[in-house]
Amino acid sequence: MAIQWFPGHMNSTRNAIRDRVKDGIDVVIELLDARVPGSSANPLLAALTDGRPSLKLLNKQDLADPARTAEWLAHYNALPDTRAIALDTSMVAPAKALAAACRELAPNRGGMAKPMRVLICGIPNVGKSTLINTLAGKRSAKTGDEPGITKVEQKIVLESDFYLYDTPGMLWPRISVEQSGYNLAASGAVGRNAFDEEEVALELLHYLRQHYAGLVEARYKLGDTKELVDAELLAAIGRKRGAMLSGGRINMQKAAEVLIYEFRQAVLGRITLETPTEFAQWCKAAEEADAAREAKLAARKAKRRSDRDAPPAQED
Repeated sequence: MAIQWFPGHMNSTRNAIRDRVKDGIDVVIELLDARVPGSSANPLLAALTDGRPSLKLLNKQDLADPARTAEWLAHYNALPDTRAIALDTSMVAPAKALAAACRELAPNRGGMAKPMRVLICGIPNVGKSTLINTLAGKRSAKTGDEPGITKVEQKIVLESDFYLYDTPGMLWPRISVEQSGYNLAASGAVGRNAFDEEEVALELLHYLRQHYAGLVEARYKLGDTKELVDAELLAAIGRKRGAMLSGGRINMQKAAEVLIYEFRQAVLGRITLETPTEFAQWCKAAEEADAAREAKLAARKAKRRSDRDAPPAQED
């Protein structure tokens, strides 16, 4: 199942970002989810921001695998005109860290004559509103555990010569990397009505069994689960958590909700659902699939034109 979620206000956000860049932006901050750093990066952002210097913030690092966070920081810091830092709600003086990184990316900006103008973007439910409130030192942005809370642009004066423009969370119209869709759903970036929780839970469980099997077994005290298929393991988790229906049947919907919730809250442990290498492979596979679809579509169109233009058959 392809997961897509692009409410109407997100199209307005895309236009607002484009207009803000035209008005003058020196650095673009993109807030990423440290548990899904590749999937939570908006592929449209570079085009929308016209190649401005970029600061990647890997938020929720306290929920993510530390070793994999280090891999992603190295990956992004190796890109041109890009810096990356990790943060969470426990970070001391995040405003200073952000301001310093932005000034490094745009060293010719600063002072009241040339104030630093920074745009902060991110997917829904990545923690941007919470960060904005921390930076501003007050509750200036609405927060919540559902995506799509912020609906309008906000301006925050971070320092006397540092202006931060906040925009609503935005996904992109078509999530072509299938695994990214599942990871975004598991992390909470996609509205609940846009995906099937049991399907997402099974995809999540499949990945966890490959990379974090010990955490799953320890959390649910299931012993050796190697002989179980994913659906059987999800059912076993449901049984352990009391997700039962009449007649001793397992409530698979409830079991899925339990697994997704405990992943999001890091009850299972600190987990990251992708590495830079894995994400690059997924993107390559998606590009090849798109190319194959385009080629097939072009072939069908060519055949229709050929059939239309062909001279009528001559009767004997």
